[in-house]
Amino acid sequence: MENQSNFEEKSSLTNKILLELWSVVKIFLVALAIVMPLRYYVAQPFIVRGSSMEPNFVNREYLVVDELTYRFREPQRDEAIVLRYPQNPNEYLIKRIIGLPGEEIEIASGEVKIKNKEYPEGLMLAQPYLEASKRPTYPGVKTRLGEDEFFVLGDNRPSSSDSRAWGVLPKKFIVGRAMFTVLPLSRFGFVSIINN
Repeated sequence: MENQSNFEEKSSLTNKILLELWSVVKIFLVALAIVMPLRYYVAQPFIVRGSSMEPNFVNREYLVVDELTYRFREPQRDEAIVLRYPQNPNEYLIKRIIGLPGEEIEIASGEVKIKNKEYPEGLMLAQPYLEASKRPTYPGVKTRLGEDEFFVLGDNRPSSSDSRAWGVLPKKFIVGRAMFTVLPLSRFGFVSIINN
């Protein structure tokens, strides 16, 4: 009789443990079902590597990348974006959009000029996100962008590998725009065009 009672207590305890375990598994599965689509279709983390975007984005800065916005509108000039490097799509970079599809980009005498329908004679970019010492842009380049092509540059012009070196950026390589800085805490907040 005593053995029967011990067996029932153990069985009851095992059932309670299994029910608790199942509850935890269900919570985990529901969380996964919510988080995974957000992670793959709405926003994803990105860690800045290198100095090509200083001082606006610094090495080891932890960002959240907005992958949703460009499904509803086109990327815009001056936005900082995360992209897959066209020559090695497994590598991710952060750069700033300078030229838009259909425009002509000319870099000469350290200045960046954009020619488009609105400015057929050309418009010198103000580039308020650049430090004065890093504003001159070299080497000289002249290129016309095709449909779904962008011209991107790093904010730290002397230390950036960008469209000046590897050419135009096809739209299909754009992952999303830098939206939010998580770490370091001193930089915590939404990313603006002028981030420093």
